[in-house]
Amino acid sequence: MRSPFVGMNPYLENPELWSAVHNRLIVAIADDLVDRLSEKYRVEIEKQTYFSSDEESVLVGIPDVAVITGTGEPTSSTVTVSLPVQPQKVTIPISEEVNERYLEIREVATGTVVTVIELLSPKNKRSGEGRIAYERKRNQVLATSTHLVEIDLLRSGKPFPILSDNLGDYRILICRGDRRPTGELYAFSLRQSIPPVQIPLMAGEAEPTLNLQSLLDYVYEKGRYYLAIDYTKPPQPPLSENDRQWAETLLRG
Repeated sequence: MRSPFVGMNPYLENPELWSAVHNRLIVAIADDLVDRLSEKYRVEIEKQTYFSSDEESVLVGIPDVAVITGTGEPTSSTVTVSLPVQPQKVTIPISEEVNERYLEIREVATGTVVTVIELLSPKNKRSGEGRIAYERKRNQVLATSTHLVEIDLLRSGKPFPILSDNLGDYRILICRGDRRPTGELYAFSLRQSIPPVQIPLMAGEAEPTLNLQSLLDYVYEKGRYYLAIDYTKPPQPPLSENDRQWAETLLRG
C-alpha cells in the first residue's frame, strides 16, 4: 500500500518509527546510488558513535524527611529536634551508546572520500551531545574539499545554520567542496513531493540523480508502515493548524 502523502509522510517522523525508517532509507540510498555510479566509485555505510544521556527525563529526588527546627525567639528552654538523615530515591542519568549511520562515496583508486551524505536524526537537531557530535563532524567536512549532502526530513528540532529566508518544513542541502560557502538548498513543504537532486562527484564526472521520494515510498511499502501507523490519530510531532486540516481532508479522501 502506498503512502497517502505525495511527499514526506509526517507520521514517519514519530520517534518510535524514525530510527528504523532512517536505517532503511540509508540502505536504500546506498543501493540506489551504487547502481548509478561507475566502478570508479564505491558507496560505504559508515557510522558515528557517541554517548548520550537524556537528562530531561530525570526526576529530581524529593527527601522523605526534612529537618525540623523551632520557630520564634530562642529561649533557654527551646529544644531543636533533628531527625536522622534518610536516603532519598533518585534517578541517575545513564549514558546510552548512539550509532548514527551516514554514507560516503569514495574513489576506489585512492580511497578519497568524495561525498558525504547525511540523513539527520532527532538527536542531531536538539541540544545535547548528539547535536554537538554532528556539528563537529559537519564542520570537519566543510573544512575540506569533500562535498556534503545533508537531508533533513524532520520538522522538529533546530535546523543548522543556513542563510535563507525560506527553510521550508523539510530541506536538502547540497554543499559542493569547490563552491563553498555557497550551497544549493532545496526547501519544500509537507504538501510538496521531495525534489530530485544531483549528487556531486569529482570534477567533470556525470552526477547521478537521487530520487529520494521514490526511495521513501519504497521504504514505506517494504517496511509495511501502513500497518504500524494509526491515521486516526494526529502525527507526532503535531502539524500546524492549516496543515492539520489539510492532512485530515487528504486522509478522509
